[in-house]
Order: sequence, then C-alpha cells, then structure tokens
Amino acid sequence: MRPSMPEGYVIAFDFGMRHIGVAIGQSVTHSANPLTTISARDGNPDWDQLGKLIHTWKPQTLLVGLPLNMDNTESEMAERARGFAVKLEQRYSLAVHMVDERLTTFEAKRIDFKGAHEIAAKLIAETYLNS
Repeated sequence: MRPSMPEGYVIAFDFGMRHIGVAIGQSVTHSANPLTTISARDGNPDWDQLGKLIHTWKPQTLLVGLPLNMDNTESEMAERARGFAVKLEQRYSLAVHMVDERLTTFEAKRIDFKGAHEIAAKLIAETYLNS
C-alpha cells in the first residue's frame, strides 16, 4: 500500500529512447493532462527542457512508467526506465515512483496517434493518482 499522497502536482513520464512523453497531474482532483514530448538521444532527455518543466510546475512527485511484460517480467526497456528514474531522483531530489504502464502506449495511440507519448504519460499519471 502506498503512503498517503501529498497534495500538489505530479509530473509523469512515458520514457522512450527517442521521445519522452510528459504529463502533469493534480493530486487534489486526481486528474491529469498531457503536457509535451521531450526529445531524447539514446534515452537521455534534454535536461534543460526537463528542468524548466520541473521549475515551472514544482511537482511533489515524479512518476516514470514501468513497461512490464504481460507476465510481470521486466524487459530491457524497463531497466532503462528504472535508470531514468534514478537520474531524475538524483538530479532533482524529488520522490520518484515507478508506475505499471502496460498497454498505455496502445491506448494512447488509439486516442491520439500524433500525441501518443504525452497521452501515455497522462494515463501513467491517472493510474497513480487513482490507485
């Protein structure tokens, strides 16, 4: 069971090697909205752009989607997402939670193919906020 959620914003990330979707969520309303997609090189984001988002929104918590396989095993991409989460925690000294993101990309593409990365991040935030 997760400890009680602090009031305020969360920023969720749909981690990818070339694109990282970002969404903002609000713990009081338990709602989330797509924010942007940040370009990445081999999983490394534009840290300046990411830092500006964190400075602007001042989130209480950061969320990173964990792409588990359907049988609950972790893929290489899950390991990379965990590595990204560690970098976020070290760089910004904020709580970072991993959120099961199975099928979010599929659902996001169904909703809006062009904005799939940020929609997936929105779904990650909503999963966390409503759990």
